[in-house]
Amino acid sequence: MNAAALGTRTARLLATRSPLSVQPLAGGDICDAYRVTLPGGSPAGTDTGVFVKTLDAPPPGFFAAEADGLALLRATGAVRVPEVLAVEEDLLVLEWLEPAAPDAAQAERLGRDLAALHATPADRYGTAGPRYLGTIPLSRPAEPVRDPADWPMFHVEHRLLPLLRRAVDAGGIGHADARAVELLCDRIGEAAGPPQPPATVHGDLWSGNIQWSSDGRPRLIDPAAQGGHPETDLALLELFGCPHLDRLLGAYTSVRPIPGRAARVPLHQLQHLLVHAALFGGAYGRSAGAAARAALP
Repeated sequence: MNAAALGTRTARLLATRSPLSVQPLAGGDICDAYRVTLPGGSPAGTDTGVFVKTLDAPPPGFFAAEADGLALLRATGAVRVPEVLAVEEDLLVLEWLEPAAPDAAQAERLGRDLAALHATPADRYGTAGPRYLGTIPLSRPAEPVRDPADWPMFHVEHRLLPLLRRAVDAGGIGHADARAVELLCDRIGEAAGPPQPPATVHGDLWSGNIQWSSDGRPRLIDPAAQGGHPETDLALLELFGCPHLDRLLGAYTSVRPIPGRAARVPLHQLQHLLVHAALFGGAYGRSAGAAARAALP
């Protein structure tokens, strides 16, 4: 979709006049992103415009799943997320969030917010509706899984093995590394740690999905929000790095300590490494194998 058509369509969806400008934004690996500035008096506000994501031929319900995930996070009252202004099959319109530099105070606030989020019970592991990591749909069990003792097998059967198959089929992981993941799956009960009831998690919490804010309260974006294991969110922050991570984790653990978490970080990073191996190949398959080996007790 060209920029002019995108601007016109956004204005129509928000019932306002023709846009003043459409500015492409950098940084997305999956979607194209734009800032669309609309005339004053639009439902989106008078000055800041809106953020628009598009994807040609997206998977079914792709943007609706993101909008639903944002609604799930918002409903907890624990974290802030952007407002959804419009959603269609190939397009999502969100309020514009003015970016700001990360700082230690915001990182500590986010740590406390995440602790509150993870203290929010979820109905089940996963969700009743679709969720995606990148463009990869996450597997859903035929019947809800709720027993904390069942999380290890849920994680194997609906996260690790389906993602491993995709990585193998895409040529993104070698035989030895794939075998290491399979071995970990066989021994998941030894690696999983104490039972964890389903908690509300962001589900794709790398640092690029944190929007640092000028008002001091960071927002979370691009979720795969679901019932899951809190350690997965924290491990992903560590996987790709996050500004002021020590302050964030310190604030989190002051509210919600997790004994023994460090030993389980590779296990909780593995699903995202498999997603990257399936989508991008390269060194991610080797990293997935290394994480699987590190997670073995």
